[in-house]
Amino acid sequence: RTHNRGQMESRTAIFSAPTAADAAGPRTRHGFSPYVNNGGTVLGICGSDFAIVAGDTRLSEGYSISSRTYTKVIQLTDTTVLATAGMQADFHTLHKVLLTRVRQYEDDHGHQPSTPALAQLLSVILYSRRFFPYYAFNVLGGVDDDGKGCVFSYDAVGSFERVQYSASGTGHELVQPLMDQQIGWKDQRATALKPVLSVEATVDLLKDTFASASERDIYTGDYLDICVVQAGKK
Repeated sequence: RTHNRGQMESRTAIFSAPTAADAAGPRTRHGFSPYVNNGGTVLGICGSDFAIVAGDTRLSEGYSISSRTYTKVIQLTDTTVLATAGMQADFHTLHKVLLTRVRQYEDDHGHQPSTPALAQLLSVILYSRRFFPYYAFNVLGGVDDDGKGCVFSYDAVGSFERVQYSASGTGHELVQPLMDQQIGWKDQRATALKPVLSVEATVDLLKDTFASASERDIYTGDYLDICVVQAGKK
């Protein structure tokens, strides 16, 4: 190839001999994940003197259904209920640890721990496993010492807050906006007209909410466990 000045351009190609790594083929990285999300949705709503915690019963792995009747809701005390979605092995272990701690508390103090105390205990247990967390997404609900309904929402490592309603699990993105509109009234309506929640109306809303979520989330469905905790009732 010549340039317009009549000079010849020289090109030199440098080739290197194949190494042993090249002869072995492309490099691959092997890995292992100890976690699997078995799906499901859990939800908690509280009123002035009650709390309702619910969860579906479908247990999935990928596109396979492992169980249609596995409960995600557990009663910790007469006034506290916990619902957990995520990895079945992890939240089953978490429930066993909590029940053991509740029994120890009863033996030491002669009475059951309060709902806020259990909310703090759950936070401590989750935070203690922060370097290898429980793959569990929790909603805890019940009645406090003043007889008021309460619901607590959590992240995977124990950060929590007291709220009026909370959803977790694979259907969270479908359920939470509906709760914002129906319970939280986070829209343009006058909040002075917000109706007082009743147990019956809240249970009906829960049923409709899970029926709607199961239409779009393949990991939510089959049956629904609903636990109602009211002040003065066991």
